Amino acid sequence: MLIAPSILAADFSNLGAALAAIGNADEVHLDVMDGHFVPNLTFGPPLIASLRKHTELPFDAHLMVTNAETCFQDYIRAGVTRLTFHVEAVSHLDSLIHATKSAGIEVGIALNPTTPLTVLEQVLPMLDLVLLMSVNPGFGGQKFIPYVMDKIARLRRIIDDLDAATRPRISVDGGVTAANIAEISRAGADMVVAGSAVFGAPEGCSHAIRHLKQLCAA
Repeated sequence: MLIAPSILAADFSNLGAALAAIGNADEVHLDVMDGHFVPNLTFGPPLIASLRKHTELPFDAHLMVTNAETCFQDYIRAGVTRLTFHVEAVSHLDSLIHATKSAGIEVGIALNPTTPLTVLEQVLPMLDLVLLMSVNPGFGGQKFIPYVMDKIARLRRIIDDLDAATRPRISVDGGVTAANIAEISRAGADMVVAGSAVFGAPEGCSHAIRHLKQLCAA
């Protein structure tokens, strides 16, 4: 299981220290919210560019925005490794995928809890990641929506039927805890986004990351 801590749950007054504390993570999840597609407002390319010099971990910018097709290049210049777009907010998905891949950046597609998997049918082999939202996007600290567990399993079966060279990873975002991560892993996820489960852990971030991985390996 790969662990991608979301800095949305970190102390924004000292993000450099927050990145140092998750050095044993697999990548950093950057929740970009515009106040339109989702009700909350977070940060954009300038902050991401400033964070880039504090860690060598891969950056996944999860764009919960309505204008991804006009601003995605700003995030590439800021130093992200992957751009994850919401299928619900993109008008010309094929064009955006190809433009991003042409820039040498990985592509992920995010689906809200009620968005059906059928929207991925034409583009799935082009993707590096599918991000299944297990909460309604916009705020941290929400509880995992139970029916998403079946959605993970169904997507796992679909992806396993693809040629091995074109299989994207499955990531799960929202309400991930030590109590449910093993079940999420068994359902077929390759990665989880963890916010408070990492940054809110009393024993510290690095210990929390190791513990989450151990729960999936047991």
